[in-house]
Amino acid sequence: MAQEEARTQSLRVAVVGAGAFGRNHLRVLKELEQAGQAVELVGVVDRDAAAVAAAAEKFSVPGFETIEACLSAVGQLDAASVCVPTVHHASAAAALLAAGVDVLIEKPLAASLADADLILELARKHERIVQVGHLERFNPAVTAARQHLNKPMFFEAHRLSIFTARSLDVDVVLDLMIHDLDIVLSLVASPVREVRAVGLPVLSRKVDIANVRVEFENGCIANFTASRVSTERVRKLRFFQPYQYLSLDFARQDLLMIDVTAAAGMDPAMLAAMAERAQQAGGHPSAGLSLKKVAVELGEPLRLEIEAFLQAVRTRTRPVVSGEDGRDALALALEINEAIAVHAERAGL
Repeated sequence: MAQEEARTQSLRVAVVGAGAFGRNHLRVLKELEQAGQAVELVGVVDRDAAAVAAAAEKFSVPGFETIEACLSAVGQLDAASVCVPTVHHASAAAALLAAGVDVLIEKPLAASLADADLILELARKHERIVQVGHLERFNPAVTAARQHLNKPMFFEAHRLSIFTARSLDVDVVLDLMIHDLDIVLSLVASPVREVRAVGLPVLSRKVDIANVRVEFENGCIANFTASRVSTERVRKLRFFQPYQYLSLDFARQDLLMIDVTAAAGMDPAMLAAMAERAQQAGGHPSAGLSLKKVAVELGEPLRLEIEAFLQAVRTRTRPVVSGEDGRDALALALEINEAIAVHAERAGL
């Protein structure tokens, strides 16, 4: 009975940050509230008076310029989304955790490992839940792919985006590639052995395009490419495992699986190209390939992420993407940036 009550407990939630990410969190929380779910949106916080006023009006929620003002005015606050710039994640999370509030922190977890460790230490001290907003973990195609894992040994990830002024406080590794780093880390479940990387600034002062090769202790290899100066949007992950090749499209939320034994002797690059054409054609088999389009239950990843966070808060269970998971992804991203810096110095860039 107590467990059932916990699952339906109404939660009072606020959003810290009224930028693009914050407004998306506000939208989803308001939709959940209006749909009759046990959640009440009670506040939005942003130091930009105009931004917080606009968000407050749009989502019919009280606005505050500081976390302290919000906590003082709303009384009980059960959970909050932290959607401020990365450099402010630690300070915002610290104020909330000290007040006994569970937090969902947008990725990356923090700007440094020291800040990440501070957040995790405070979460343990105050017995609070920290979930990190690695959105793609909740992509239905990723969920479907997990059901077919069988010791994957080679990954190819591409995440390309058209340039915008958003998230220029971090480089492309912390902005875009970190999604794929987190997913691959969770799928491989093996320590990193070696990192090789190259990256260049193009339209900003930070690295805008990067290519990375990661080798894991279990022998798995993963290649990552991320760009925020592309002419097209691409969000794809492909991986090989014994007797199978899987191709995942994040944007389309679809997953193709090929029985590699049906294409014995075929060059992997050719196999990948044929699967790519099949995926673009809606999953229709190519000649000579045994191709299956895996059933995927479509859904909005952000809504699934927030619902999972609220459930973890209600049941006091480990979130799908824990603070420790977020730290692991951040540690790998920072190691990649160090490798990029070493390469740049060696190349005289």
